[in-house]
Amino acid sequence: MNHNIIMSIGLIAATAVSGDASAISGNTGDDRRYDEFPIYMGDDLGCIVSESGTHFTLWTPEADEVNIQFYDHDLNTPPVSIHRMTRSYNGTWRFSTPVNIIGKFYTFRVRYDGKWLDETPGPWARAVGTNGQRAAVIDLSSTDPEGWDADRGPWLDSYTDAVIYEMHHRDFSIHPSSNIVNKGKFISLAEPYTTNDDGLSTGVDHLKELGITHVQLMPSADFGSIDESRLDMPQYNWGYDPVCYNVPEGSYSTNPASPKTRITEMKHMIKTLHDAGIGVIMDVVYNHTAHNSPFELTAPGYYYRPGANGSGCGNEVADERPQVSHFIIESLKYWMTEYHVDGFRFDLMGLHDRGTMIRIEQELRAVRPDVILYGEGWTAGDSPLPVTRRTLKDSIGDIPGIAVFNDDLRDAVKGYYNDAADKGFVQGKPGLEEAVRIGIVGATDHPQVDYRKGIKSYKPYAASPCQVINYVSCHDNLMLTDKLTASMPASTEEDRLRAHKLAMTIVMTSQGVPFIFSGEEMSRTKHGDSDSYCSPDSINAIDWNLKTVNTDLVKFYCQLISLRRKHPAFRMSTSEEIIKNLRFDKTNKPNLISYSINNHANGDYYNKIKVILNGSPTPYDIKIGKGDWNVLVRDGVIDITDTPGTLKGGGSVTVEPFSALILAQ
Repeated sequence: MNHNIIMSIGLIAATAVSGDASAISGNTGDDRRYDEFPIYMGDDLGCIVSESGTHFTLWTPEADEVNIQFYDHDLNTPPVSIHRMTRSYNGTWRFSTPVNIIGKFYTFRVRYDGKWLDETPGPWARAVGTNGQRAAVIDLSSTDPEGWDADRGPWLDSYTDAVIYEMHHRDFSIHPSSNIVNKGKFISLAEPYTTNDDGLSTGVDHLKELGITHVQLMPSADFGSIDESRLDMPQYNWGYDPVCYNVPEGSYSTNPASPKTRITEMKHMIKTLHDAGIGVIMDVVYNHTAHNSPFELTAPGYYYRPGANGSGCGNEVADERPQVSHFIIESLKYWMTEYHVDGFRFDLMGLHDRGTMIRIEQELRAVRPDVILYGEGWTAGDSPLPVTRRTLKDSIGDIPGIAVFNDDLRDAVKGYYNDAADKGFVQGKPGLEEAVRIGIVGATDHPQVDYRKGIKSYKPYAASPCQVINYVSCHDNLMLTDKLTASMPASTEEDRLRAHKLAMTIVMTSQGVPFIFSGEEMSRTKHGDSDSYCSPDSINAIDWNLKTVNTDLVKFYCQLISLRRKHPAFRMSTSEEIIKNLRFDKTNKPNLISYSINNHANGDYYNKIKVILNGSPTPYDIKIGKGDWNVLVRDGVIDITDTPGTLKGGGSVTVEPFSALILAQ
């Protein structure tokens, strides 16, 4: 559209949609005036393109005046027109035009308390240009890849059927050995038939080979720490500093200046993963924002808890306030409906108001009944949000549709997360057997487990194993390879490999949802960097040639995942099933755990599966029941065939150091 046409756009009065005020309780800060704010629950905030024209709505109840400014380009150009918006109902301001302005960029500017605030794309921007500075008018249907209408991720009958793989877009593909063309981009996961220098699969084909069910993508919505106009310069960040919540991150697109490109490429990535049978979980960061957020530039003070820093990053979001809660819920639903996202991982979920999380679970499950929802059941610091209203691990049992990370099992298995030298069960530290058992039963109530001997939690906090994400490694802190190197400096490489396999065997055979950090299947290292959020590619990139060096470990992961998916006994979905079917044996030896899963649990082919875990540096002789036993796992070797080797029962069997023995009959 040319300059003259834009200048002729007139103000058109719009009919407001009046929303209901939420029943969520009021703010926790000192300024109680926020409780008096009008609340708008409509679904037309931001920019809506329809047959009648293009319509803009901004919620800013205390504004003196609001302008909307239009641009031909996404950066460094003056506006081609500026228009006053009209005050409407429930704290909203509106502007509409019947003219087709698809392709134009725009910003809002709010005059607040007599002063004009900086320009902003607004919280509800769904398309932006470089660095999210200007929003764009776009026809979202034009961003859909071929076959998008029929696209859908894999169905989950139970959370426990999932095997989750956490990955960062840049880590996964940036190393030269990935031989992926679009390194560090969304569409790196849409490139088939990529291999490392020795011809072993990388990228999406590697994920298919592993057999995981879901990828958890580290923050993929627009964030502020990468300058998208300088992608020729070395830059790295995990992305936990969100700016535009409803737009894909530009640095992961091949053209950040093109609003359509970043959307199309993210959808293409998601469809490719879905076509491969892999679901997509987004890591979302609604607990805090980057500085100079669109929140503060539209309704100053309202979106944040005053002076709070429970995130450790400042800008703690006040989702106990109804308009904030509404924003988060509608944003999540938008990612589900527009991008076909299958689930969400909530960063620092302990900072989220329980009322908001309950509504999230209810409303998202109405969109998709099998949506997977989980998060960190803790905070990074204190918060003015009362403890009773935080979505914490120890009270998650009251919200059965949401899961939490099992940091108890993490620290019991490999040692305290914040002490590199501290050992865990798999490195031979005695006294952690009961803490590991807590993880084995998925943190549910079990008559044979003494929760007084837990590490972080001293009660069965999960109502079912579906509420527990079991892991020993993630993007935070030392990953598994580096932790074992630091805590077993005098051990042989062979013993560290044994401990590695044992740790992942515990994760994959425990009740709950198993979680893997990308690259640990090939013994990836970050060279001892425990907080690599802004470290260079030399630290964070996955060297795919490690897949050649550690072929045996990669094979072990593939077979271990296959073993879990083949045997539903490891995937029980209720605490009642676990109590009925899982029985611990008395061992009375340090670093030794033995238990059986009985009664064809959860419809398993086998009547009994016996799991013996030896975290000791010495072998143990263990008595096993009579009869022939099929050997599923022994000393780091897995047999997933239909005719595994057998072992005569009725006597003793040796369980090697730092290893698991899994038998079945």
